[in-house]
Amino acid sequence: MSTTHNNTQKHKVLIANRGEIAVRIIRACRDLGMDSVAVYSDSDAQALHVQMADEAYALHGDTSAETYLNIDKLLKIANHSDATMVHPGYGFLSERAEFARAVQQQGLLWVGPNPETIEALGDKVKARQLAARVGAPLVAGTHDPVASAAEAYTFAKEHGLPIAIKAAFGGGGRGLKVAWSLDEVEAQYESAVREAVAAFGRGECFIEQFLHNPRHIEAQVIADRQGHVVVLGTRDCSLQRRNQKLVEEAPAPFMSEQQRQQIHQAARDICQSAGYIGVATVEFMLSQNGTISFLEVNTRLQVEHPVTEETTGVDLVVEQLNIAAGLPLSVDETPKPWGHAMEFRINAEDPARGFLPTPGTITDFRAPSGPGIRLDSGVTSGSVVSGYFDSMMAKLIVTGNSREQVLSRARRALQEFQIEGVASVLPFHRQVVNQPDFAEDFAVHTRWIETSFESKLEASAKPEPINDQRMQRFWIEIDGKRVQIGLPADILGGIQPSESISAERSGAPADSRDLGEVKAPMTGTLFKWLVEDKCDVAAGTSIAIMEAMKMEVPVVAEVSGKIHLQVEQGQLIEADAIIATIVS
Repeated sequence: MSTTHNNTQKHKVLIANRGEIAVRIIRACRDLGMDSVAVYSDSDAQALHVQMADEAYALHGDTSAETYLNIDKLLKIANHSDATMVHPGYGFLSERAEFARAVQQQGLLWVGPNPETIEALGDKVKARQLAARVGAPLVAGTHDPVASAAEAYTFAKEHGLPIAIKAAFGGGGRGLKVAWSLDEVEAQYESAVREAVAAFGRGECFIEQFLHNPRHIEAQVIADRQGHVVVLGTRDCSLQRRNQKLVEEAPAPFMSEQQRQQIHQAARDICQSAGYIGVATVEFMLSQNGTISFLEVNTRLQVEHPVTEETTGVDLVVEQLNIAAGLPLSVDETPKPWGHAMEFRINAEDPARGFLPTPGTITDFRAPSGPGIRLDSGVTSGSVVSGYFDSMMAKLIVTGNSREQVLSRARRALQEFQIEGVASVLPFHRQVVNQPDFAEDFAVHTRWIETSFESKLEASAKPEPINDQRMQRFWIEIDGKRVQIGLPADILGGIQPSESISAERSGAPADSRDLGEVKAPMTGTLFKWLVEDKCDVAAGTSIAIMEAMKMEVPVVAEVSGKIHLQVEQGQLIEADAIIATIVS
């Protein structure tokens, strides 16, 4: 259990996160009269959350592992800043029991459930077992993680396709792959394991039946230390690409009252049985024939929490902070929802190019306003969208008396919203709110974008280069004391990442007339070379994997010949930079 604090104490909250959720938590702290402490990677040194917080401390590094996933660094900053609470936001360390435990061992309040609960529900296999014990609806799945692709293949032959291969300790769509045919089971299993290891440090995966074209429904739950558990209602999060949500709404529309009550009851029973404390989301799949199946429990705040706030009047972040301080819930029963709300995630992705991430510099950011419009943003004009982290820039939340009014307001707001410098998903959102499948019939499902969305979108212009806002650090001596100072790299004429990538690199054949230039399909990290330097490759062969903003993209050779690698694994690369040449 967490250390008990005097509820009248003025708390200082370390926010172990970045971007729009860090800004959201800072605002909740201000509402409660609490001080906020921000942390930042080198590329986030001038980010909005850093500017808004009462204090901000450097994490010294670029990657997630060096910064927002570094528990030792975060705890040192918490102690140095005299923080009394740690809020993990979502993503990063928010569902890591070892972080929660380390925070509590430092005598700090953890804004979230106890580490034992995170372990019990974060293990997807154990969560399924708990759901079965309380009678929650479930599809067939493996009792334990599988040890090989062969076991996944055996399950698929026994129970039928499609199957979902899911990271046992994952979340947020990472480490989740769906196999639609037997011949792709092995590749999807290996991909899920690789993603799980990269994102969560563990590669165990389990298998379950994947409902064909299901809706994604979730229930928002809050629970205090006094034993009160309240379900605040449902959300629909069916509009997804690559298992990442794009549009969410509350309450979930086009459901029977019986289905809604079944989900409410299952969510309440699961959290009550787990001894849950804090804010949780219990997720379900709803098939086209009405079958409901428990999916998982997210032991943290969800990205889409604002639509529940707008339709219930409950501030979920304030609720989290108060629960951590030992206060009871502000509500004692499921509130009757007011009106309707939708959230549109505004990601730096090009929907015309398969939602490829587009890191870069935002040259113009003009958000909409007016009745029923809320914007939760982590960026503004001049902000840099880093390739190291998630692609989400902001969230547009639209509220109205009815779903029809929300759609009308959303059409207006999305037309007002203008972002320049990087591609965004705004063109997709503008079209989807006019699609009958979404606006009228509600025929959308979790794979609707990949299978049914036919509107043609124009590719965005190449994003503006990333202004180097990382810090250059130097040691100086002041009055005999050695002190480190940091200055933005652009002030010092820092080198852009792309300037280190050259087609004239050593080893590239410069005199051949039959060069096939292999260019990076997006800005990101060259995660892995799949071929050796100067080996022969065939056209159509996958030669590398690039990664950016939670997405893996294969790089394919367009011609056959001998390949000459131009960049190293782990290198950050601009879109269209030459990464290899192929001599035919």
